Amino acid sequence: MSTFFNQWVIEEFRTNEGKVGGPFEGSDLLLLTTTGAKSGEERTTPLGYVRHERGLLVVGSNLGGPRHPDWYHNLLANPLVQVETGTEEYEAVAVPAERNDRDQLFAHVVESEPGYGEYQENTDRLLPVVVLERSDPAPGEGPGQVRNLADKLVEVHVWLRGQLRHVSAEVDAYFAARASEGSTAEEAPGLGLQIRQHCLAFCQTLEFHHVSEDAHMFPAMEAAHPHLRDAFERLRSEHQIVAQLQQDLATLLNGLAQADPKKFRSELERMTKELSAHLDYEEEQLIPLLAEIPFPPGPPS
Repeated sequence: MSTFFNQWVIEEFRTNEGKVGGPFEGSDLLLLTTTGAKSGEERTTPLGYVRHERGLLVVGSNLGGPRHPDWYHNLLANPLVQVETGTEEYEAVAVPAERNDRDQLFAHVVESEPGYGEYQENTDRLLPVVVLERSDPAPGEGPGQVRNLADKLVEVHVWLRGQLRHVSAEVDAYFAARASEGSTAEEAPGLGLQIRQHCLAFCQTLEFHHVSEDAHMFPAMEAAHPHLRDAFERLRSEHQIVAQLQQDLATLLNGLAQADPKKFRSELERMTKELSAHLDYEEEQLIPLLAEIPFPPGPPS
């Protein structure tokens, strides 16, 4: 699909609440915005999708071409994506399905849109199926409405804790599959990419969050509240420790296939507790101050 045609589809999509004419007329279409794996720039791509109980499904068909599309390589490097359906816009974690799970989801896609089956027949590569998991908090979690920076901080922290829960639950499922009768470490799991994507989403978001705090929020708040200098110094020091924890977490998950389940779970639990303790301390120190600052900020007075 040419850049010019892509842009035409995007503009018509946004103008008409997701409705597009031409070859896409009557189709379920979304706009997927990914972050370039090499450039770091945002890229928006119109894609067909199929609904599923786990989220919207998109297929890296590339019209049956021999290579995966660029947007697929982007989301492998940066799992956090923006989804527009015409009536909604939200952040999601893009999770490619593997093995039997991929086959079942692809069958679901083909049942709804048979053309994808033809694309698969026209290429030797296995067309990836990606689940776009909404980044919404669990019921009862997080602020009902973001009115100030304290609410925004809590919203980010709720999302981060949710990703840690995803990783823990998927690790449990991985080891349960590996231990099932007749399964080997190579055959059983099919959860490696899923775990990787949630871990990567957590680490990238936490890093961005901490860089923003160190560069912008903390200096301004420390100047306004010098009596809290020790708390801010501790938070900066913890950010360095947490950065090492992020690297250790990624290294731990990379060794999942050969890991001893008991030792692995123990180490993952330790890291999760340390990361959660940092989020707890940050909330304890910052929420009373941030509650006074409106979000989003209003126009300058």
